[in-house]
Amino acid sequence: MPTLPSEPHRARTMAESFGTDPARYDRSRPSYPDAMVSAIVAATPGPDVVDVGAGTGIATRLFRAAGCRVLGVEVDPRMADWARGCGLDVEVAAFESWDPAGRVFDAVVSGQSWHWVDPVAGAAKAAAVLRPGGRLAAFWNVSQPPPDLAEAFAEVYRRVAPNPLAPRAFAATGHSPLTDRAIDGIRRAGGFDEPEEWLFDWNRTYTRDEWLDQLPTSGAHTLVPPEELGGLLADIGAIVDAAGGSFVMRYTAVVITAARTAT
Repeated sequence: MPTLPSEPHRARTMAESFGTDPARYDRSRPSYPDAMVSAIVAATPGPDVVDVGAGTGIATRLFRAAGCRVLGVEVDPRMADWARGCGLDVEVAAFESWDPAGRVFDAVVSGQSWHWVDPVAGAAKAAAVLRPGGRLAAFWNVSQPPPDLAEAFAEVYRRVAPNPLAPRAFAATGHSPLTDRAIDGIRRAGGFDEPEEWLFDWNRTYTRDEWLDQLPTSGAHTLVPPEELGGLLADIGAIVDAAGGSFVMRYTAVVITAARTAT
C-alpha cells in the first residue's frame, strides 16, 4: 500500500488522484468548523480569497457563505468541473505556476491540500498575490477516533501492509510533518510575519457506511488496488459494526497562518 512521501508535492500521481470520483469526494469528506472560517475571515483585510487546491469546493463554499468572494485554483480538471457545476469560480492550474493576471487578494486559503504545493514556491506565490496585511491560511483536519477503534483500525493496516497508513491517518499529531513544512516554507519564502498555529476542535458522528464511503477518498487510499482496498474496507466495516454501527470522530482543524508584511 502506498504511503505519503516526505515531499508530498513531488508525488504528482497521488496528488492528482482525488478526482477519480468527485461526487464521492464532495459528499463524504469532512468539512471544517465555522469557528475556524470565522477566525480566518476576521483576520483578513477584505473579502477577496483564493482557495488553493479547491477540489470540489468544500472550503470554497464555507468562505462564500461567510461573505467572501472566492476564486478556486485546482490542478485537477475533474475536480474543477465538479466545483463549476456547483456554481463556483475555479481556474485549472498548479498554484505555483498559476497566472493571477494582475489580480490581488486579501487571503490565500488551502484546505487539506497545501502539502501538495511546493512549500517555498507556494508561499512565495501567495506573498506575490496578497495585498499588504493579507493572510495565508493553510489548514488540515487531524482525526482522532475513539482509542479502542484507533487501535483496531491500526491493526487492520498493519496486516494489510508493512508501511501502514494508520499512524498517519489516526494519530493526533499525524499532520505535524505537514505543518512543519508549511511553516518552514513561509519563513524561507519571506514576505510574511512569523507564522502562527491555530487549533479548532470539532466532532462528527460517522455511521459505518459513511466512514467506508469517505475512506477511499483520503490520502494514499486513492492508489490502493481495488482488491486490496475491498478487503481493507470489509475489515474496517466489521470493526465499526462491532462498535454499534457508528462512532464519534474527534477532529482538530490545524491552521498554519501568517500575514503578508506591509512592505
